[in-house]
Amino acid sequence: MSTLAEPERFFTDLDGRFSARLSAVIPVRKAETPSETTGITAKYDCRIKAEYQKDLMGLLEEGMLLAVRNFKSGRCGGRRYTLLEISRIGPEHYGLTGLSDHSYYPYQFEIIQQSVEDWATDDKATMMIQMSAIPLNYDLVAGDDDEAQYIRGFTYPVIAETVHILNRDTIHQMYNKSVLERMGRPWRKIETSPSAREDPRLGTIKMFESEKERIPIYVDFERLVRYHFGIFAFTGAGKSNLLSNILRRLVYHTKDTKVVIFDISMEYPFFLQDVFADLDIPAKVVLETPVQDADQFYKIVVKPRGFEKAARAKKAFEEILRQGKVGYYKEEASTTITYGDIFEQLKLLRAENAERATSLEAINAIEKTIRGYMREKKHNLEKPVDEAFIDHLSRKALEIVEKYKIWRSGGLYGWAQTRSQLKEELAQPPEEETSDEGYTKKALARLIEGDYRIICLSIVDPNIIKSLAIQLTNLTLIGRKREFKVEPPILFVFDEAQEFIPAYEKARGIERECTVQIETLLRQGRKYGLGGCLATQRIAYLNTNALQQLHTYFIGPLPRPYDRSLVSNTFTIDQGILEKTLEFAPGEWLLSSYTATGMENVPIFIKADNSEAEIQQFLQL
Repeated sequence: MSTLAEPERFFTDLDGRFSARLSAVIPVRKAETPSETTGITAKYDCRIKAEYQKDLMGLLEEGMLLAVRNFKSGRCGGRRYTLLEISRIGPEHYGLTGLSDHSYYPYQFEIIQQSVEDWATDDKATMMIQMSAIPLNYDLVAGDDDEAQYIRGFTYPVIAETVHILNRDTIHQMYNKSVLERMGRPWRKIETSPSAREDPRLGTIKMFESEKERIPIYVDFERLVRYHFGIFAFTGAGKSNLLSNILRRLVYHTKDTKVVIFDISMEYPFFLQDVFADLDIPAKVVLETPVQDADQFYKIVVKPRGFEKAARAKKAFEEILRQGKVGYYKEEASTTITYGDIFEQLKLLRAENAERATSLEAINAIEKTIRGYMREKKHNLEKPVDEAFIDHLSRKALEIVEKYKIWRSGGLYGWAQTRSQLKEELAQPPEEETSDEGYTKKALARLIEGDYRIICLSIVDPNIIKSLAIQLTNLTLIGRKREFKVEPPILFVFDEAQEFIPAYEKARGIERECTVQIETLLRQGRKYGLGGCLATQRIAYLNTNALQQLHTYFIGPLPRPYDRSLVSNTFTIDQGILEKTLEFAPGEWLLSSYTATGMENVPIFIKADNSEAEIQQFLQL
């Protein structure tokens, strides 16, 4: 592919095929009353006319980046270009454009039939290519050296000026230079591999796909984790495939980042079997019940369609079991009750009574009397309660619910009425901890803060896994706050995120407590090295306060217009760009990030590497 001379060394003309001009810059009229159903639209629609060549339509793609000289060019040294992203491409035939539906019918058919042969020629007199592009809100400044500078902000481009396509090297520098420099890897020469162990790339950029050499795409893993990310797409788009590949590369290419997966679908023991079977990676798979052998383990794990009859995968599961990396969840063996446990009970009651003002006032009063007792006795949250406190709590709780006239058949009144029964639990001798592979919530919290790099909680019972999500994220966040600890980074992954962070109006009981706790994790976690990942097929069902904490997004096909509008509003991505995702094949994604990519909040069309290829190579299928 030929590139142009100075200062157009940053551009390509596709071996002389591309010749285009900017024909118009049209202001886009905004909706008078923007809402969740209108979406975000770019301020300008830039119209471009390109000379027709028969094979040019096969080379041009939506998502390609263009540059047009703007009115600041030459004022501050160097030539300055406004960057645009192609959102729509279409060929145009002069004869067909001038054809009227009111023309004589045989004449219409004759013109249409003759135009078919014209498309196979390079006739520029009767055909052209029309393109629409939206501004990236960046200017490219071409200086005297080999590197371009990118300055944020929109500058009005010169109408009728030549339009250039950014070449592979420029796009690689633009998206990857700063990321690779932070990784300590060379960037000037494009050297890439789809192997997760060899290359930390996530995939390739969907540009110049007709060329043999593709442009890789990298993200800053530290910023990806710390500032949270989301994966949103309809069923079958490859969410689990993409997520498992991201996690695989996080483990391989970061020094000490930890990953905790809340796997309600039982998918990730299979998708990450090569990681779990690796002797050098401390890992743990925690199931809902014990497994006796590899056959049972293999049967209960969900497998991709192409691996449902892959018997060789049992060998990997045997190896994971042999290394002692499989355990199961069990309830607490001890009857010890702490002040922190009492506050957790009140937190759940608060979630259940969120719409009852008097109940909330009663809960506040109960909390106040407990804190007063703790200050007087100089007790902390980890201190076990005793009979004297239980007598105090039982008396005060009943007085408060009577004072506020709480409904006697409700959960809050029942809780206050039964506090004296805690004495019976204290009277029971604690059960001895068994030496098997069962893990309580507190044991799992210790695993997270231990040496394990990846912990997968594969539990299908929604109440159990939501309870674990509440407790483990809360304990980890409190522990980090107490020591102001930021290392090592920990990523909490919530697959099927609608189960964990539903919208407030849809959440009741433990669901409401779970959505509140995970929102708290996302709002406060980045200060303490704690990150979150949300993956779901129905973004409209999610807690929007939690979504707004995400700084990086991978967006696949979302057929429902409401979902696309919500994404457009929440993440300020143009609706025209989002419409392109409807054409994506499985494994193709729109990536945009405020922190983790080389260009802030610039939508990038990518093709992710295939996680199933890693499994096939591992199993040598």
